[in-house]
Amino acid sequence: MKHLEKLLAELAVQKLQNQTRRHFLMDCVSKVGVLAMAPLLFGCEPEHLIKKSTGLNLSERDLNPLAPLPPPFVGKAKSIIYLHMAGAPSQLELFDYKPELARYHDKDCPESLLEGRKFAFIRGVPKMLGPQAQFAQHGQSGAWVSDYLPHFAKVTDEVAFLKAVHTDQFNHGPAQLFMQTGSPRLGRPSLGSWVTYGLGTENQNLPGFVVLTSGGKTPDAGKSVWGSGFLPSVYQGVQCRSKGDPVLYLEDPTGMSRDLKKNVISAINQVNQEDFETFGDPEILARINQYEMAYRMQIEVPEVMNINDEPEHIHELYGTKPGEESFANNCLLARKLVEKGVRVVQLYDWGWDTHGTDHDGSIDKGLRNKCREIDRPMSALLLDLKQRGLLEETLVVWGGEFGRTPMQENREGKVQSFMGRDHHVDAFTMWMAGGGVKKGASYGITDDFGFSGVDERVSVHDLHATILQLMGFNHEKFTYDFQGRPFRLTDVHGELIHAVLA
Repeated sequence: MKHLEKLLAELAVQKLQNQTRRHFLMDCVSKVGVLAMAPLLFGCEPEHLIKKSTGLNLSERDLNPLAPLPPPFVGKAKSIIYLHMAGAPSQLELFDYKPELARYHDKDCPESLLEGRKFAFIRGVPKMLGPQAQFAQHGQSGAWVSDYLPHFAKVTDEVAFLKAVHTDQFNHGPAQLFMQTGSPRLGRPSLGSWVTYGLGTENQNLPGFVVLTSGGKTPDAGKSVWGSGFLPSVYQGVQCRSKGDPVLYLEDPTGMSRDLKKNVISAINQVNQEDFETFGDPEILARINQYEMAYRMQIEVPEVMNINDEPEHIHELYGTKPGEESFANNCLLARKLVEKGVRVVQLYDWGWDTHGTDHDGSIDKGLRNKCREIDRPMSALLLDLKQRGLLEETLVVWGGEFGRTPMQENREGKVQSFMGRDHHVDAFTMWMAGGGVKKGASYGITDDFGFSGVDERVSVHDLHATILQLMGFNHEKFTYDFQGRPFRLTDVHGELIHAVLA
């Protein structure tokens, strides 16, 4: 009871402070500034937020921003699992088979590939680097997949490949931001935040947008890649852990009963509610919802984030080891989360930056080892979703932030100790499966070296437009008003990739 008494005392002090002359003068000064600025910005808040600040009736959506909503039109997918390989895997060792590149191995790079180009580390005239993997065609679709991914080769008829994706960012941080938020600069909402804002979530006891990481580090761009930007913070990704407590401080301290915790949150949110009625700040509503969500999560999160009770054949399928932080465990958790109604699950696996500076970063050894970590679990994820009838309504996306060069990296003009490839923006491969994606499709053609897309090129904005379409949104109409104008995930760009839509 001491905790509750302390909170009530703080509430009483706050009420008294709000009645003082000092508070009145400070509040007047700030409000005059806001009134002066408002006409210049033509209104920074969308209409439904203005209603809140003017005391108009609040809708159920205002009071519960994660309440499920139907999409503008019927989408094929209800949820997304996005597998991001942070560091950018080499398409030339995995999916983009180039026998002509093999014939040019260790020869000087043609001048035509270097003229007017900028690279992150390549200087001078590098040597060409042939594929370090063996390729074969698989499935009825005849998709080319290397021996780095033997398990995935068996499920290629379930996926659609995008072979000529391009970007305009060749450094990891900006490129990851661009791939995840539609902008290489900070401040924009992530794809997962947009989808959760538009659709809410079907399970009110779990976050709508969950993030899982593996590989020992977070992406170079940090947690901003799953941030909510200018959207209310309730739509940002919630990072969970596959090892230890899934969410830090999820358990109550010793002596804190469930009923006491409920009383504490009620008292906190009473203060928050009074602050909202006073100031009309929509972030206060988000704070209220987050406190209540945290209370509900204590019941469901420990169960859904526990893979110990999965049957042995499922552990064998994914290659999971309970108690470890791994990509395999995260893939199994992703299936469990969408099965429980979570809208977006984002997996980041770090360690794909293969420059050839050391063994782990080599294109022939390090990359092969990284592929062993993801090959079985990502293939199992597709099979598991399919056997449970979830693949038809779950969109699975795989890719990095850019590709790798067909030349061997020669950092500072010197040949590396190991085989490696530099960052490359002109062409790389991604794939999608489930959720309205055409099975066995392949879209995009690159030149003989895999250097540039020559037909059916796909931009990052095109990818985002297509993902939103599969979720039931017209990307040109799905907007949020901020700083006086409507913003959208695809900015002023984006074309649907019709060839991969079922």
